[in-house]
Amino acid sequence: MTRTRILEIAIDQFSRYGVRAVTMEDIARQGGISKKTIYQEFADKKDLVKEAFEVLLDEDRKKLSEILESEDGVIEHLVKMSKTVRQRLQNMNPMVVFEVQKYFPEAWKMFEHFKIEVIMEDLINVLEKGKALGYFRPEIDSHILAKVRINQITSAFDAENFSRSDVNLAEEQTVMLDHFLHGIFTEKGRIAYTTQQALLE
Repeated sequence: MTRTRILEIAIDQFSRYGVRAVTMEDIARQGGISKKTIYQEFADKKDLVKEAFEVLLDEDRKKLSEILESEDGVIEHLVKMSKTVRQRLQNMNPMVVFEVQKYFPEAWKMFEHFKIEVIMEDLINVLEKGKALGYFRPEIDSHILAKVRINQITSAFDAENFSRSDVNLAEEQTVMLDHFLHGIFTEKGRIAYTTQQALLE
């Protein structure tokens, strides 16, 4: 049982059931190992949660880089990121983010840093590139709108949503993104986005 495999099991279990509900015993049982083996790799549960979160954030960081490095990248980036967010929300117990924020502050600091240093920078780059390519209205303020979009994404993790059966977080994100984009698109951007959505779905 490698360190990587323990992290894979932890991420899967945390995503399904929430961080607090999953014990070190649960992870050991899923991996067919003893708790002692896990503690040889991780100091405690906080250490495991922090590293699991780090793995997820690294995966997202790589995805962002790969998409934006393509020759155009802007429209494809928007469609793929929308799809990524929907999949993450569909496959993740929303309590995870709330629990990490409340009970695992070190892991939460990593997310806050990622949100500001990676997602914010990525959004600003996409918006600026989109303006230069004629997809977005030239007068928009990329810094302000990047903050607006981040606030839209993080609003999905409002604790009030967790107990409401009428709230579909993935669908909510899709609607908010659609509203956001159609507020900044030029006609060229609107057509390109609709075409790219059809190709990737």
